[in-house]
Amino acid sequence: MSQKIQSQRSTILKVLVGSHAHGLAGPESDKDFRSVFVIPTADIFRLGFKYPSSSWKQDEGDETAWEIAQFLTLAIQSHPLILETFLAPVVTKNHWGSELQQLFPVVWTPQKAYEAFTGYAMNQRKKFLDKKDSRPQKYAAAYMRVLSNLCELLETGSFTIRIRDTALGETIARFKEGTYRVGEVIDLGEELTQKASEALHHCKQEPNLQMVDEFLVGIRKAFLA
Repeated sequence: MSQKIQSQRSTILKVLVGSHAHGLAGPESDKDFRSVFVIPTADIFRLGFKYPSSSWKQDEGDETAWEIAQFLTLAIQSHPLILETFLAPVVTKNHWGSELQQLFPVVWTPQKAYEAFTGYAMNQRKKFLDKKDSRPQKYAAAYMRVLSNLCELLETGSFTIRIRDTALGETIARFKEGTYRVGEVIDLGEELTQKASEALHHCKQEPNLQMVDEFLVGIRKAFLA
């Protein structure tokens, strides 16, 4: 069953993420991709069906993929990696992928975004302090980038993928290169977290889950044949 679903899945959106999308790539940086796919709707009604979990493969770069239902479920939870996928540079997409991208303004919730982004940021901070993989600079940059994205999202309704082009771009690039003091990273992280907290109180964004649901129903009908 799983092999059949895998062979028939249709990719509707594939984007470039990671350091190449953020403007922070070095000579040794690999390319990273994320994609969203749809399985035939009829498979959902077959005996023994299980929704495919997120998958990972390595070809000309690392690629993580989600089936559309799982992707949207994570989207309405304002998961940072999922929201980034809506906005990242497109590698390939069809009209369903374009419609999916247009849902970005209605999938996220301010409080959930604050909780999800700060939670992800704290995970990066821990890895930075633990010097995970002997690459603390990688996690220092990720810590700052996610908090910067959150502040921009709560203030403007979107955020810049190419973080190098933002006001904090040079600082984050310096951190990525390993030029920092630990206290400097922690202090800036605390400052950005406080800034995000203040922005949260003023953010009037409201999701529209009916629109998200209608999209999912529409794509299921389209892939029924």
